[in-house]
Amino acid sequence: MLRSVRSLHGCVIRAFDGDIGSVNQVYFDDESWGVRYLVVETGNWLNDRQVLISPYSVERAAPPSHTVRVSLTRQQVRDSPNIDAHKPVSRQHEIEYLRYYSYPTYWGGPNLWGMGAYPAFDPGEAVPDAGPELPIRPIMHASRARADVHLRSTDAVKGYHLETADGSLGHVSDFIYDDEAWAIRYLIVDTHNWWPGGKEVLIATDWIHTVDWFASTVSTSLTREVIQHSPLYDKSVPIHRSYEVALHQFYGKHGYWSNARIR
Repeated sequence: MLRSVRSLHGCVIRAFDGDIGSVNQVYFDDESWGVRYLVVETGNWLNDRQVLISPYSVERAAPPSHTVRVSLTRQQVRDSPNIDAHKPVSRQHEIEYLRYYSYPTYWGGPNLWGMGAYPAFDPGEAVPDAGPELPIRPIMHASRARADVHLRSTDAVKGYHLETADGSLGHVSDFIYDDEAWAIRYLIVDTHNWWPGGKEVLIATDWIHTVDWFASTVSTSLTREVIQHSPLYDKSVPIHRSYEVALHQFYGKHGYWSNARIR
């Protein structure tokens, strides 16, 4: 099911033996738009410490009920590697985190989650060593401050301007993710300040060819006029596959669900 990242904010993370905290923000992989971690504020329970929760541990996410159930204990979370939310999460820190929980790495394979399309694994199987990073996908970012930093916060990217083939059009106001694959499928772009009677539109992440992290822009080869006449997006209505098909047909694009390689 497709949901907005905004709907995750504030959701309570519920472990086997009690609540861990609430979702503060989301980290995604800047090479594939995969949602890699939920950043959770633990409140008084862990002295306001922030912890990472991987989709590998999520049993069920139900934003309407404002809870996300995870297959973890509070002690596991208490003993997990510390993070500094004010600094970028390095690949080395991810390796330490994944090894702690015995999760497989999501990089080094042909699909969104390494060898799989979804964040699922058999806990009984041996987890291969993380090893060096493999560049398995085209790098979409225009610049990077540190070579081993691959995670971005949706909070930080919110507000980035959309650059089209013929000029600026709007800014990123939210993200739509697939709660099965844990992939960001669309950016919600608010165009109200760019033309009278503007609206929010969906731009598929597959249609973004460049993200400039220093200029705070995302770029697409689509034109402003085409986007202006795109199918209406109503955030109060769930996104069904029929709407996605109509949206992709309007732009003359193939849907991510029909790609030969699983993403």
